[in-house]
Amino acid sequence: MMSDKPFARFILTLFLLVALVGGALFLVNSWLEKTVNPLQASNQQLSTQIAALLHPTPTILPDPVTIVHKVQAIARLETIHYSVEKVITAEYNQGVLGPLFGDRLLFIAHGYVIAGIDMEKIRADDLWLEDGILYVRLPEAEVLVATLDNEKSYVYDRQTGLLTHGDPNLETTARQVAEQEILKAALEDGILKQARINAEVYLDRFFEALGYQNVVFLSQNE
Repeated sequence: MMSDKPFARFILTLFLLVALVGGALFLVNSWLEKTVNPLQASNQQLSTQIAALLHPTPTILPDPVTIVHKVQAIARLETIHYSVEKVITAEYNQGVLGPLFGDRLLFIAHGYVIAGIDMEKIRADDLWLEDGILYVRLPEAEVLVATLDNEKSYVYDRQTGLLTHGDPNLETTARQVAEQEILKAALEDGILKQARINAEVYLDRFFEALGYQNVVFLSQNE
């Protein structure tokens, strides 16, 4: 059986060895952190630089000179706004060779039509007061804006033949037809008539606020 003193020396020696090994490991780890981390940072920086060279970010340089071609004052009274959705089918070469060379797309068109009165067309002799009645000859209602909403309009489906990539102008043609159809739908629904009614209601309130209690609206041919 080992005596107390040799056993104590054995424990002390073991403790010192553990301490020396732990210290050595600490020093090695510190050296690795000081050496490897900068290398990793350098490698990461180098990778970033290589990526920037292979995939450069485009630089946009707008010309500081702005040319205004025309400035025109407008006095349009917008009295009605139509939001219209149309489904347009556009086809190309859908005959016997359609499965090989055909092109067909389904276009969902969202657009809007704005109608109203162009107040610039009102002349001085289009307003007169007679026996306490204000007579106003209004210009005809007209479409002021008719356009597609490109953010909401999209190609829902497109099918091309096996031997073709499709007609590159087919979607453009579909958009043009869609814009015409949206305008046509608004006109058929009576947008101009309603624009005229809304204009009279609005202007009647406006003239009433100015003190004219009796207002009669006339068309251009009256």
